[in-house]
Order: sequence, then structure tokens, then C-alpha cells
Amino acid sequence: MKIIDHRLHQDDGTPYPFVETPNHGEKLSPEFLVMHYTAMHEAKKAVDWLVNPAAQASAHLVIGRDGSITQLVPFDTIAWHAGRSSWDGRTGLNRYSIGIELDNAGRLTRQGAKWCSWIGREVAEDQVVQAVHKNDRELAGWEAFSEPLLQVALEVSLLLFQTYKLKDVIGHDDIAPQRKQDPGPAFPMHSFRARMLGRAEEHPVVHEVTTTLNIRSGPGTSNPTVPGSPLPPGTKVEILSKQGEWRRVDVLQPVNGQADLQGWVHQRYLKRID
Repeated sequence: MKIIDHRLHQDDGTPYPFVETPNHGEKLSPEFLVMHYTAMHEAKKAVDWLVNPAAQASAHLVIGRDGSITQLVPFDTIAWHAGRSSWDGRTGLNRYSIGIELDNAGRLTRQGAKWCSWIGREVAEDQVVQAVHKNDRELAGWEAFSEPLLQVALEVSLLLFQTYKLKDVIGHDDIAPQRKQDPGPAFPMHSFRARMLGRAEEHPVVHEVTTTLNIRSGPGTSNPTVPGSPLPPGTKVEILSKQGEWRRVDVLQPVNGQADLQGWVHQRYLKRID
């Protein structure tokens, strides 16, 4: 993908869908990228709401669970996604940031044996991450972010960092901690930020786990497994460092109720995805 005149295009020059919203400001010179979740169950409903004047809110992009992308505001124009906010000496982050909405229900509650979103829709047990939000003390359920969504969000964000020389990627819960919980603990912000700040010029090499695989606190079977182990077959990881035949990896998706998971695995059970 590439950016032409502050609009997102595919490699062949075809623009991604653009649905213009009236909810925007004047010109923007972005410094930050802010991640949100929609708190809905369909990207289309989020788009429909964000282009409604009554919403008084918008974002530059909405990324669906299937990896689909809809742009609402050009990247050089202020979108109304941050509200009352502050970060790194700036206040009113709408004026300094690009906002991406991720198609995700967000925080969930137990209703009997079911996990339900705030609008009462059920989320399957295997799509729930149980975690304590960094701005809270209560264990809660959170909808896991889909793999296609995370992969597209990473690709888009790397492009935005490269194009606009952004300083940081942050959550709505970072810039408005008293009001907001998105994108929440199911989003792998630690590793996502590391890739943005450490490798904005390149795309990470992704490997796939080929079998059920223990992930350990150090290189070698004498080291204990870490919470979230074992990794199921097909888990996507990025190699961070090497020691002999062992690889320290960053797990690119929530696994067994754990987000932002890192540890050591044997290289024999990793297959590069080209």
C-alpha cells in the first residue's frame, strides 16, 4: 500500500474506500498515531456512525476484523477522535495525531456463562482475553483482536510512520486515561510500539509455529514456561534475538488469555512466512 495526496491506496494505485465525514477540522501536521477500538461488532456500523453529524466524532481510518480499510478523513486533516486529551506536552491531541479505529467490541462482562459486549451481543469464549487494564484493578474480559486486523494495522501504521515521521504510537487510554479504555489490554501495544519506533523503515519477518510449542523465560528447556504457554500451531511470531538454536520471539496475537507475550522457543518449530 502507499499514500497519495494523503489518501491510502493499494500498490496498483487503486484507492481504498473513502467515505467522507463532515466531522473534521482544518489542516493537520501529525506527530502521533492514536489507536482506538470501535466498541461495536461491525466495521460498517462504526463507519456509519462516524460519518453521522450527530456523532461529533470521526477517525482517519476504520480497520475491520477482516482487514478491510475505510478512510474517512485525509491524513493532513484533523479528525475528531481524541477529545479531551494530553500527551508529551501536547493537549487536544486531535490537532497533533492520526486516529485509527479498530473493529473490536472492547470490554466484556459475564452474563451467566456468556461473555457479552456493552450492547449485549455474545462473544465466543475462544475470542476472549481476560486481563486487568493498566488504568484499572479489576480483571475483565476483552475481545481479542483478529489476526487479519492486526496484520493490516501493523502495515498501515508502519507506512504512516515512514510517511509522516511520527514520534510515537499511543492508545486513547494513554492520552485520556480517566475517560477511555481503548484499545485496552487485548491489543499488543508494547510490541506494536516497539515495531513502530524501532523498525519504521522495514516490514518485520513473520514466522509461524508448526506445532504446540512451549514458550520459556530463557533459552533452554531448563527455563520455566511463561504464562500463555504453550503456543498453538499456526501462532504468528517475530524473532527478536537468537542464542544457539533458541529464538526469543514476540507473539503477534493474544494467546491463551495473554497479550504482549514474549519468550524463548526452539527454532526447529518455526517456519518463515514469505
